[in-house]
Amino acid sequence: MFELEVFKVTKVLFERRKITDLKDMLNQSAKIYGDKDAFKLKDKNGNYYGISYKNFKKDVDALGTAMYAKGLKGAHVAVIGENRYEWCTTYLAVANGVGVIVPLDKELPEKEIENLIRRSKAKAVVFSKKYEPIMKNIQENNKELKILINMDAKKSENGIESFSKLLEEGRELIKGGKKDYINAKIDPDKMSMLLFTSGTTDLAKGVMLCHRNLAQDIFNVTSVVYLNETDTSLSILPIHHTYECTAGFLTMLYVGGTIAFCEGLKHIVKNLQEVKPTIVMMVPLILDNMHKKIWESLKKKGLDGKIKVIMKITDFLRKYLKIDLRKKVYAEILNTFGGELRLAIAGGAAARPDVMKDLNSFGIHAMQGYGLTETSPIVAVNQEKVYNDASAGIPIPNVEVEIVEPNEEGIGEIRVKGDIVMLGYYDNKKATDAVIRDGWFYTGDLGYMDKKNFVYITGRKKNVIVTKNGKNIFPEEVEYYLDSSEFIKESMVYGKENDKDEDLIITAIIVPEYE
Repeated sequence: MFELEVFKVTKVLFERRKITDLKDMLNQSAKIYGDKDAFKLKDKNGNYYGISYKNFKKDVDALGTAMYAKGLKGAHVAVIGENRYEWCTTYLAVANGVGVIVPLDKELPEKEIENLIRRSKAKAVVFSKKYEPIMKNIQENNKELKILINMDAKKSENGIESFSKLLEEGRELIKGGKKDYINAKIDPDKMSMLLFTSGTTDLAKGVMLCHRNLAQDIFNVTSVVYLNETDTSLSILPIHHTYECTAGFLTMLYVGGTIAFCEGLKHIVKNLQEVKPTIVMMVPLILDNMHKKIWESLKKKGLDGKIKVIMKITDFLRKYLKIDLRKKVYAEILNTFGGELRLAIAGGAAARPDVMKDLNSFGIHAMQGYGLTETSPIVAVNQEKVYNDASAGIPIPNVEVEIVEPNEEGIGEIRVKGDIVMLGYYDNKKATDAVIRDGWFYTGDLGYMDKKNFVYITGRKKNVIVTKNGKNIFPEEVEYYLDSSEFIKESMVYGKENDKDEDLIITAIIVPEYE
């Protein structure tokens, strides 16, 4: 028997309404929030306008009804494109009664897109304009792919369906009494989402998720992270990733927030200032870059030393005297983020504690979390009052986390149990059986937990370098310390064989920060 370190389940901080599935969630939100803006979109002239919860639900029902009429009931439907309203409408229309939604990475090469469409057995694809030539080519070689839907086409022609025309057709069908899609029942335990993981080291695996997985993750996270209908998020990360999809899209709809879309990485600062979000989901690299630019700007003005002293004072006042002057003192810095940002959640990689600490000192609660596509995705997250800038957070409620076979430092493989764990890998029982055993999902991540229940990720199990004397070296940890240098842009650490004594030499490839 292997040893375990077991950690208690986190307590609920905020009472949340129960949801059985995403259709139930959307129906409830449309009823509760009605005329409030679910989305804040930009028109061709650069002006923002809103789409209410009530109208978003109508569009989801119209698209689903039109898809039924096109013979897509029970079908797998792929979606590919930038973060946008049509993507969100497609996702929920398909998942909430049509069949199985298959989000695809818009950055993949044509051959890989073709491969994933074939492997997913997609009968239809919804795509933005630039993918039309690619989809035509793919359809010629794939007899299973019956229907192509262009998000930007003004009319249906040449075998390509228009997204907007399908909405019109669906609305007319509903007016005529066609309610089979609207009345469709959801099986919360049946695969409704098929997401492909990165295939960098192996063939991309298809992660099968169900409504229960996502509904439970949304409920668990919002039980410890405070979000409400006054919040606005700027969707920056690719929405096909489960992190952005669950946290930045579905969770915002659950709490009654408003979603706006970033126009691209070059436009982040501009969009932050236009939208004035209260919440953003980011990867640490984006936060690092913004943090770096803030200090560069302060240094140019000769204010960096002064601000460091002021930070110590405001931190002391806030911590010991409960006097919070951050919004007033750091107004100019906060305006870089739009002026209203209160919460920045980092995921996908380890965040630098100094970056998180500085942002918190400026008045933005920056916290990181931990999760995987296979866990819907969030497993752990820091909380607003209980957090550790160096950790990936505390396990969310209703989720069990254990460290398997911890070494003398307490480091072992992280395994997870709960309703957030995937159904398995699509058409791959061998891979499924390798990671799901007795209801536990073995993440392949190595880490440890402290006495306060905080999770720390040290690396991937398959990446560990074992030296001749049995020393375990985690390349991610070494890379983290190297990358924290202002002279290093990025690094890669690996074990290189030494012919003389057959031991491994720990080696790093360094990309300098030439500026």
